Amino acid sequence: MGGASSKPGSPCSPTDLSRSFEFLPPDMSELRVALLGRSWSEKSSVGNFILGKTAFDTGREPPDCQKERGCIKRKDIVLVNTPDDVFLRLLTEQSLLRRHTDPGPHVLLLVVQPEDFTEEYKRWFCRLLENLSDRSYHHSLILISTPRSERPGFMETYRQDPNIKEMIRKCQFRYLWRKDLELQEMLMRFNEIVKENNGEPLRLR
Repeated sequence: MGGASSKPGSPCSPTDLSRSFEFLPPDMSELRVALLGRSWSEKSSVGNFILGKTAFDTGREPPDCQKERGCIKRKDIVLVNTPDDVFLRLLTEQSLLRRHTDPGPHVLLLVVQPEDFTEEYKRWFCRLLENLSDRSYHHSLILISTPRSERPGFMETYRQDPNIKEMIRKCQFRYLWRKDLELQEMLMRFNEIVKENNGEPLRLR
């Protein structure tokens, strides 16, 4: 399967999660997740939430991808965050992502701000994913950020937005809301994607 072995001597302090919860299949020791989106601060916040520590500086965007490693239930998790300018260059330079996720990410976590998800944004996102691989949608999970201005019923309103609705359909209806999200729920969705792809990482073009 696509899991790589843990690095010798790497710290691995298991996150406190339910013992009955299976994070990864037994024969996988590492999960690689690429954070994609147009907001460095949003992606960084999500990355810190997953790792349970401040690994990414939400206010300072680096010139290249940033890779951080953590450990959950004695399994390594590697997050690769993509700064906004590098994300644009990924359209023609997939090696930027390939270099940091070799031999490829297991999950593409698409972090989107709902009020900014226009038709143009959707086309841009689809172009990126289709450029990376013909199987990108099979490895993708959409994470919808909490709107900057919350209103009653905002979840249903944005869920019915035609652009978000189409993107969710393309990603095989895999999506989560950032608001009130629990880590275990997100990890379970990661596990589902891994199983659906037989543990194989996404092979980038």
